[in-house]
Amino acid sequence: MFDLQGKTALVTGAASGIGEAIAETLANAGAFVYLADIDENAGHAAANRLAELGLNATFLQLDVADEAACGNIAGEVLDQRGRLDILVNNAGIGHVGTLLQTEASDLDRLYSVNVRGIFSLTKAFLPRMIERKGGAVINLASIGGVVAIADRLAYCTTKFTVVGFTKCLALDHAKDGIRAVAVCPGRVETPFVKKRIAEYPDPQKAYEEMSATQALGRMASPLEIAASVLYLASDEASFVTGTAFEIDGGFSGI
Repeated sequence: MFDLQGKTALVTGAASGIGEAIAETLANAGAFVYLADIDENAGHAAANRLAELGLNATFLQLDVADEAACGNIAGEVLDQRGRLDILVNNAGIGHVGTLLQTEASDLDRLYSVNVRGIFSLTKAFLPRMIERKGGAVINLASIGGVVAIADRLAYCTTKFTVVGFTKCLALDHAKDGIRAVAVCPGRVETPFVKKRIAEYPDPQKAYEEMSATQALGRMASPLEIAASVLYLASDEASFVTGTAFEIDGGFSGI
């Protein structure tokens, strides 16, 4: 239904979890996909797996916190493909703690990836998108960018910023043919989350408690988040911009 044939996409944080699922989903819909990640080994493995499935995918090593690297990657992609139709800013990091449990260095670390990374990479690609009068920028925020979550002050601060950035980008460049949307997932059963759960004294209890925070009583799968990104990246979502797309299993309604 959602046809991305002829389109070029770049997904950050694509070596695993939500990012890898998004990259695979967009490639399955016909897009040529760049998987960008700071983890070179995992990134190459993810891209190779997609290539073995017959999909058009390649890996680019990228630390989104490095502004110069973002510019270099944009130059490389545009030199190779001449265009970028879909930018998915998925890379992000977290921190657990209240204000008193959060140092300025913690906030700076999250800000450099979760906010500056999106700012730098989007800015690097935006002129060409404006020139071509088209492009979709999809920023992975979080339900923690729409409602407060206990003990996640720094994380929520950056994700609220992502939502605000997305809305401003959409408003400023709507007449340039640019759409911008923030995707706000609830808890997703990614390899990172599974690893965290395994560290609890009672992993099964932790898993059940984390699942229960969603009204549906479970966590999302990465592919469920990827499906929403596919829609938002497609021409079928041509009237969708400037919104925070909540995919939280009812978390915000509890």
